[in-house]
Amino acid sequence: MKLASLFSGGKDSMFATYIAKKQGHEIKCLLTLFPKSDESHLLHHPNIKWTKLQAEAMQIPQLTIISNSDDTENELSLLENLVKTAKDEYGIEGLVHGGIKSIFQKEKFEKICLRYGLTVIAPLWNLESEQYMNDLVEANFIFIMITVSSDGLDDSWLGKSIGTSEISILKKLSEKFGFNLNFEGGESETFVTDCPLFSHSIKINHTEKKWDGYRGRFEIVDAELNYNA
Repeated sequence: MKLASLFSGGKDSMFATYIAKKQGHEIKCLLTLFPKSDESHLLHHPNIKWTKLQAEAMQIPQLTIISNSDDTENELSLLENLVKTAKDEYGIEGLVHGGIKSIFQKEKFEKICLRYGLTVIAPLWNLESEQYMNDLVEANFIFIMITVSSDGLDDSWLGKSIGTSEISILKKLSEKFGFNLNFEGGESETFVTDCPLFSHSIKINHTEKKWDGYRGRFEIVDAELNYNA
């Protein structure tokens, strides 16, 4: 099936794209909506401009649109425009997204797809959190935490690459502080720097860390594809 991928550059949208390709689907394009701010209830915000490097590394066309409002209905309207463009230009038959447990997001995406006669592909839906996180590592996904916003997660996690040992620590912290191990509640957001879909990894050259004592951001200031690796 010809699919568009709702794409943020984080582990979930990237892994959903990866699984869809493994299932035999063809990813015709990536759909990325740039939210106005991190107050968006629907969309991933931090470092999203660097999805252009991920798209280049995967050699998949990327359709983008910028929102000037954090209003969810406005964002959905813009997303619908992207979906329509993808159907017109690439002949897509479905949409893949990386939702895991958010009924709110799932229903919004399904409503748009129903309107355009598209099939919804959600390969991560209801996956068990610890197994999913380990599946990412086993599939050679390299990703870093670029925000934290939860008790139990301090600034030492910002920019940290997540492997098996980090997952073990995060599991203990999630049990103690009650956050979602897969971060779907917004406890953290991630950015994929390498995975099996990439022709080249992403080299991060310059960053800035921001921390207010509870919430933090790891801003990528400069990055490029690592052609020498």
